[in-house]
Amino acid sequence: MLKAELIERAAQARSAGQMVHSVASTRHLDNCPALVLNADYTPLSYYPLSLWPWQTAIKAVFLERVDIVASYERAVHSPNWQMQLPSVIALRQFVKPSEFPAFTRFNLFLRDRFSCQYCGSPQNLTFDHVIPRRLGGRTSWENVATACAPCNMKKGGRTPKQAKMPLLVEPIRPTNWQLQERGRGFPPGHLHESWRDWLYWDVELEA
Repeated sequence: MLKAELIERAAQARSAGQMVHSVASTRHLDNCPALVLNADYTPLSYYPLSLWPWQTAIKAVFLERVDIVASYERAVHSPNWQMQLPSVIALRQFVKPSEFPAFTRFNLFLRDRFSCQYCGSPQNLTFDHVIPRRLGGRTSWENVATACAPCNMKKGGRTPKQAKMPLLVEPIRPTNWQLQERGRGFPPGHLHESWRDWLYWDVELEA
C-alpha cells in the first residue's frame, strides 16, 4: 500500500474513533456486538462466543482486517461519514487454532459440561484430583475432574474406588475442536437473527 493510502486509512480510523466517542454517549450501542468469523466463515469460538464490541469491529473494517458479512439496521456517523454497524464480520487472514486448549478451570468446566462428575450437580463447582496428590496424582487433564463442593469433601483424599464414588465420565485431554463442540450446547442469552446462518447450536436459536 502506498504511503498516501496508509495516511488516508489512518485518518479514517481516527475519524471512526472520534465518531465512536461522540455517538456512544447518546445511543445505546453496546448491545450491537459483531460476531467474528474466521476466514473460513466459522466462528472463532462458540463458548465464549467470539464477539467484538461495535467500536472494535468498525476500526477493523477501516484497517481492512475484516470483511462485513451482515449489518444491523442501526448506523453510526460522523459529520462526513456514515456506516451501518456490522453484525457479522469475517477475518481476511485465517487464524489457525492450536490443537489443544490451555489447562484452565474454565476449560475444565466446559469439558465436563459445567456439572459435577460424581453426582451431576451444576452447583458450587470446584475441581478434584481423581487420584489424590498424596497418592502421586498429577494436576493434569487426565487426573482432574469437575466436582461440586459436597462431593469433593465427601471424597476427600481417597480414590473414587475407595470412596465408592464412580466418575460419570472418565477425564480426558480434549482437543480445541472437542471443546468448541461442547460449547455449542451453551448459547448466550441473546443471539441476533443475522448470526443464524453462521452458528450451529445444539439448541434452537431465538429471534
